[in-house]
Amino acid sequence: MSNLTTSLHAKHLELKAKMAPFAGFEMPIQYTSVKEEVIAVRENVGVFDVSHMGEFFVEGPDAHKFVDHIMTNDFSGAGALKAVYSPLCRDNGTVIDDLIAYKLGDERVLICVNAANIEKDWNWISSKTEGFNVSLKNDSDNWSLLAVQGPKTEEVLRSLELLDSDEFPYYSIKETNLNSEHIILARTGYTGEDGFEIFCNHEFVEQLWDRLLEKNVTPCGLAARDVLRLEVCYPLYGHEIHDEVTPLDSALKWTVKMSKQNFIGKAALENYSPKFKLAKIILDKGIPREGYVVENEAGEAIGHVTSGTMSVVLGKGIALAHINHAIDLKQTKLFVNIRNRKYEAERTTKAFVSGGHK
Repeated sequence: MSNLTTSLHAKHLELKAKMAPFAGFEMPIQYTSVKEEVIAVRENVGVFDVSHMGEFFVEGPDAHKFVDHIMTNDFSGAGALKAVYSPLCRDNGTVIDDLIAYKLGDERVLICVNAANIEKDWNWISSKTEGFNVSLKNDSDNWSLLAVQGPKTEEVLRSLELLDSDEFPYYSIKETNLNSEHIILARTGYTGEDGFEIFCNHEFVEQLWDRLLEKNVTPCGLAARDVLRLEVCYPLYGHEIHDEVTPLDSALKWTVKMSKQNFIGKAALENYSPKFKLAKIILDKGIPREGYVVENEAGEAIGHVTSGTMSVVLGKGIALAHINHAIDLKQTKLFVNIRNRKYEAERTTKAFVSGGHK
């Protein structure tokens, strides 16, 4: 079975991007080098084709109430035109996916989900509407999505007349038109830098891509995106969160609002004893990779790397790791086993890199 392609597939091939299968799509992994692309986003502006992501629309009098019910975070309490990040959990508290929900209006919500989980998420969410006056639409096939990220993003988008002079806070959304084309613009992203995600139709995204490149915006692939999100310690579904863990296992307690009257998974999470702690670790030597064993000084396995890479900004190996919850991280030296050699790891409580989002 062949992989799907986005509307920008031909553009990626023209740029001689390295392509590879990802979440059922053939996607650009890198164009020049991961280092160049990461630096472009940290210091200037880069653009990612993330049109493989899923878009669900919830409409009706109970739209906000329904979305608040299916997510662990507080959606109802968010202001108008705001965005909320949240895990999507089962009744037993385990994670189906993580998503961002956007308040487009009093009775209209956009939910953006991970590409690999579109069908799974849709089946789950659409099965939970009983008792709510809402209608749902899986509109994933009809939208393209660009993530434009970096400290100079706002400047570039203003030059393209995508932004006006109105205030546009971080984690907000607005609908607008450019050259009579309907666009949804969100000030969100997955790099830790300031940036915007642009939802538009498949025809217009090609024009927009070309115009961004004319402004010297750097095309970036999914490999750079993974390094960027790991440098700022953003979780990734299938790594830090997955079907076998809850948000409480993965440093996402802040997204679980027990003060809400009810949400799917609340009862389970109220009584849940976490299996893991999520540790942030840095190696002076060696590159930690997903699945590598984390050991204590005695050589006993106490956890495993969930995501690891070489940080472009730090020039060191960095990783997130699930550590057995019983381990006292303040009193335990950590080592990563890389090809049967132990590399001492320094634990940090802060993100490896401080992003520049507003």
